[in-house]
Amino acid sequence: MRTNILTAARSRLAGVVVAACATLLTVTVTGPAHADNPQRSGSELVVLGDSYTANGIRLDGDSRDCNHGPTAWPVQLSKLLKIAGTSDFEDVSCSGASLESHTAYDIVSEARIAAVAGAFGPRTKTVALQFGMNDTWGDSKTMLWTSLGPCVFNFRDGCGPEAAAQGRLADFRALTGQAYADRLREVVDYVRYYAPNARIVLVGYPELFPAHSSTVCTSVLGVGNIIQDRGAGLVDYLDRLQQAQIEAAKLLDLHFFDLRALTAGHGLCSSQPWLNGFFDPRADFAGIPFHPSAQGDSVTAQALNRWISQ
Repeated sequence: MRTNILTAARSRLAGVVVAACATLLTVTVTGPAHADNPQRSGSELVVLGDSYTANGIRLDGDSRDCNHGPTAWPVQLSKLLKIAGTSDFEDVSCSGASLESHTAYDIVSEARIAAVAGAFGPRTKTVALQFGMNDTWGDSKTMLWTSLGPCVFNFRDGCGPEAAAQGRLADFRALTGQAYADRLREVVDYVRYYAPNARIVLVGYPELFPAHSSTVCTSVLGVGNIIQDRGAGLVDYLDRLQQAQIEAAKLLDLHFFDLRALTAGHGLCSSQPWLNGFFDPRADFAGIPFHPSAQGDSVTAQALNRWISQ
């Protein structure tokens, strides 16, 4: 009898511990709202990311309104998977979002929105994450996105490796795989808890400029490139971000989707760019500068569709 009582007590204690862990995860990421959609058992595809994901114009970084471009890769992917417009597709990406944002959205707040919608569950097959362009590292308060344009057009000072130390460029020196993984881990652990059958894929960024180059550029009107010969600092950051994502994916046991390799030869300086310049008819004439064109997003969507369908 005493053994039975002890066994029952241990079972109750184990149940309390499990419940407490679940509550802690819920509060950490979603607040108390995770269970407000109990009928949902998860969306098939859940996407979190920044403007390279949403590809929609958002002029006010503190606005709560997030626009998704009609040809953004998650939209195109949902159509290929035949889940567009259904509850099996949840895209909470938002321009300006980051791993640790100084504006309205970061990866945790996006995960919270998806959780409230009931997007994470046993039916969830794929969770895609794309972040890093809007983060700051080390003591610098400069992010890559805000320094990208000034770097290309700064013909007086250039944008070499010294630009990071001078605060004119995001500090690539402090960007490591471990640092990236630390910012990603909370949401990854949460997704694995609530969507145990999902594959989590960390989506990289397309090729903006060839790796290890010192030249960066962009096109205006499709008639010629504005060339910055002293752009090694910007390329170093993009190279470091790519490497940090690869290392973080290994540390967290995620799949890394190498978008740079997929889009190699189609950067801003190429003859067939898959990113937008300034009113460049070879890409999207009125598309967001430095962001993927409809063609670039189509390539991404098709490749992800093949990976998901494996």
